[in-house]
Parts: sequence; C-alpha cells; structure tokens
Amino acid sequence: MIRNSIFLLGLIVSMVFAVSCQPEKKAEDKKTGDTVIQRKLANYAEVKLSADLNSLSSQQIKLFSHLIKAADAIDDIYWMQAYGDKNALLNSIEDPDMKKYAKINYGPWDRLDGFKPFTEDFPPRPLGIGFFPTDINQEEFFQLNNDEKYSAFTNLTRDANGNLKVVPFNVAYSTQLQLASDHLKEAANLAESDDFKQYLLQRAKDLTSDNFTESDKLWLELNNNQLDFIAGPIVNTEDQLIWTKYSYGAFILLRDNECTNNVSKYASLLPFLQQNLPVDDKLKAESVSSKANLSIYNVLYNSGYCNAGNKLIGLNLPVGLQKASDAKRVYFKNVMQAKFNKILNPISGLVIDEQQRKHVNFESFFLNTIFFELTSGIDITNTINGNGDVKDALKGHYNVINELKNDVLRMYLLNQVHDMRQTEGIDMLDNYVTYMADVFRSIRFGVTDAQGVANMIRFYYFQEHEAFKYHKNTGTYKINDYKMEKAIESLAKMVLEIQGNGDYAAADKLIKDKGYIRNELLQDLYRIQRAKIPKDLTYDQGEKVIIAEK
Repeated sequence: MIRNSIFLLGLIVSMVFAVSCQPEKKAEDKKTGDTVIQRKLANYAEVKLSADLNSLSSQQIKLFSHLIKAADAIDDIYWMQAYGDKNALLNSIEDPDMKKYAKINYGPWDRLDGFKPFTEDFPPRPLGIGFFPTDINQEEFFQLNNDEKYSAFTNLTRDANGNLKVVPFNVAYSTQLQLASDHLKEAANLAESDDFKQYLLQRAKDLTSDNFTESDKLWLELNNNQLDFIAGPIVNTEDQLIWTKYSYGAFILLRDNECTNNVSKYASLLPFLQQNLPVDDKLKAESVSSKANLSIYNVLYNSGYCNAGNKLIGLNLPVGLQKASDAKRVYFKNVMQAKFNKILNPISGLVIDEQQRKHVNFESFFLNTIFFELTSGIDITNTINGNGDVKDALKGHYNVINELKNDVLRMYLLNQVHDMRQTEGIDMLDNYVTYMADVFRSIRFGVTDAQGVANMIRFYYFQEHEAFKYHKNTGTYKINDYKMEKAIESLAKMVLEIQGNGDYAAADKLIKDKGYIRNELLQDLYRIQRAKIPKDLTYDQGEKVIIAEK
C-alpha cells in the first residue's frame, strides 16, 4: 500500500511533465539568456582543491591515474542516470556559458533552483529521470510481474514491443562498469597497502555484480591507507518517482590521519556527555557508543553524483545499512575550507557585527560541523511515556525535529567539552559567531527540506531569547555569548523532551511558529545575493592538477 501511494504521488506530478527530454525548438533572447546564465554561473566559485601530496610516492601517483579513469567511467554512468545522452545534450547547446552550466548540473535542470529548467529549450525534469521511461503509468508498473522493479539497483525500460522490462544496473551500464573494474584492478597492482589492494580488487568485482557487501566490509575496516577510493551507489534521492533507485558517484580521497585522530577523541566522550544532558535521567537511558568510525579526508577528485551541483562536505557510507551507527562517517576538510573561504567568510562580512567578525574562523566552522555529526550518535529512539517509537509518534515532523536536535545539541556538547578543557585554544564565542554566520550560508538554499526548517526554528528561538541583537542601521547581528549559551541549553532541553515524549503537538507548533523565513531575514538574503557571494563550488580537478600539486 505504501509503495502504491508513493508511486501514485510521483506519477501524478510526472504525468504533468511527461514529455521528451530532447530540446524543443529554440526560442531565446540571447542577450537576456546570456545574462541569466552568467548570473547562475556566478553562484558557483571555481576552486582548485589543495592537499599536501608530498607523502605520496611516484607509484601512488600512477595508482591515482587509474583511479581517475575508474571515476570517469562512473561519471558516464551518472550522466545516463541524471539525463541520458550527455554528448547529444552538450552538442545541442551552442552558448558556451549554458554548456558549462549544463556540465555543472549534469543536465539542463538547475540544482540550485529546485531542478527547474535553466533554459526554455527543455521541459521540466521527469521525476524518474534515467531510471524509468518518461511515459510510464501506474497500471503497467504494478502489472509488471517482477519484484526486481523495486530494487535499488535496477532500471525500468521498454522492449521492442513497448512493454516494461527490468534491467539490472550491471547490465544497463556493463560497458562503463567493466571499464571501471579494469582500472581498479590495475590500481590494485600498484597499491602499497595490502588491505587497500584487497579492497580495490573486491570493489572491482562487486561493481560488475551489483552486490557490494564484501567490498563494503573491507572498506569499513580500512584505517591506515593514505589514498582512498569510493565508487558505486551513493544516494537514492535523485529518483523522485518511487525514491528507491541509487545514483552513482565516486571520490578519490587523501586521508588526514592527524585530524582524524584529533576528532576521534571527542567521540570517546559521548557517553559522559550524554549523562550531562539538561534533561531527566529517563531520557538518557539509551546506550551511546564511544567509538565513532569517523575519518577526515581531503578530496582529490570526484565524479558523478558527488560532482553534481552543490558539493558534499561529508557523507555516511556504505548505503543500505540497517543501523546508521554501523556506517563510516567521512568528512572533507579541504571542501569545508573552500566553502568557508569563498562563501561563509564573505557572508560574515555582511551580516556579522564588525567587532565580532574576528571570531569567524575555519577552525570553529570545522568543529561545529564535526560535532553536528557526532551528535547524531545520541539518539532517543523510544518514547518514555508509552507513545512507542519516536519516529512513529512524531510522524511527518520527525526529520525536522531530529535535524534540530543535532543542530542545537552540537553546540551544547561543544560547550561541555570546552568546559572540560578538551578544546585547546578554542574560544566558544568563535564557535557561536561562526554558528550564527553559517545560518545565512545554509538558508540560501531555502526551507524545502528538514535541515532548512530546523535552521529557521533555532534562528527565531535564539532571537526570542536575545541570543543575538540585530542592528537595523548596519544590517548586522551581534552575539550575546551568555544568552546564547542559555538559549542553546533551553532549546536542547525542549527538543529532547519533544522526542522523548513523542509530543507531536509540540513539534507541530514549533514548526508552524518558526519554521519559515520572515520578511526581515529575506532582506538580508537579498543583500547577500546582491553582493554576488557564491552559493557553492565547482572544481578545477584532474590528473594535471594533482601532478602540478606534486
């Protein structure tokens, strides 16, 4: 029944837009079109991701070359999933700026604008994109007697007679997957670590079988390799028809061992920190692990979904685990640094009180981000009053409340760690001011998802509790660190109690009262837009860049 409902919802929208993805007759005011596209391109700051490659041997550089070729094969798969015929699309676009924007978006749909077509030459984006025929209807989908249609690793296509058929990913993308597999085998022969070699060989095998269990296990156990490689299914959010099919992506990464070790020590404090939460002991009963499989990397190269639109600063892998705690959390320090330099720091120059701008720094941004992820390990999964599972009790509000919990609790825990003198050289005012500035970076993407709504709730809650003061004459915000600390504690308490009691009514009121952007804040967002501060990044990357760095 759930599957039927999900499909029907997607289909209703999809049928409205069920038209060919090939260009329509061109009808464009070139001058206006160029201006719009140039403005859209300005939303992305081009950066060359830097990393210290001095530790890599000449053999590892050769290995890197094979990993790039494998990642490029994955990139070709993602083009097929996200649009279709890459070359046909790019050859149909004459304007160089528009072509560049199509490459950034892996298609003619703007990822920073709700996947709207960025030129009238193309129709709206089909909800099933490359995973389903654009003309699919509900009746024939459910009449298809093949349960593999629900699989995360299959496409639906039509045979010569127009009937639906299920095609496994390893068949649909066999040429590209075999190419990636061959290069991984070549890379494995150059690996200096036996563990990494075995992982690459197993991944090469798994890519051609759609069964990633064995290579996932080996990857989770990797801890000492300098280079790392992630390739395969990454997310299922691109399939907006039945929210099941996975998109492919790839990362080539360089591990930052020193930073990983520094961050891991905070995870060991989680059980102690849980016992100091500002709530009743009943809400502290669930166990918390002191071991977080967490690694800090610098990105050397990415492709496919990992390179499309706004860039990831981290993710949890492998996909499809029963428990999130079993995953490895990977974070990309040089991507965070680039976003701080190109986006967050310039924003702070507009919206943060001039005297407090010195408190906005990358170290605080990095630590705030890491603690957000560590906080996800402190969960309340069952209510304490007989309302059952928290997720069931909060229904459609669960994701927002959980994001809000992670968002505010990270600062509460960070303050506790600071009081324990475990954050050498850290001034909590730095973290508070940077935390405030980051609201403006995040909400530029809107409040269409749980994280965006959670951002607005904490912003207006802090405003009500005078954690910051807005100066209309300068359009800037000044943090009151004492009131900020108290507001963080009280909001953390409120959110944890909403979860623990499964209080849907309280969650509903909080979201309705504060989960949207008010007019005064919109004016600040317009100022940021007029200042032409980018929203995200695009990369200058490739083997030539790495060799130059070396």
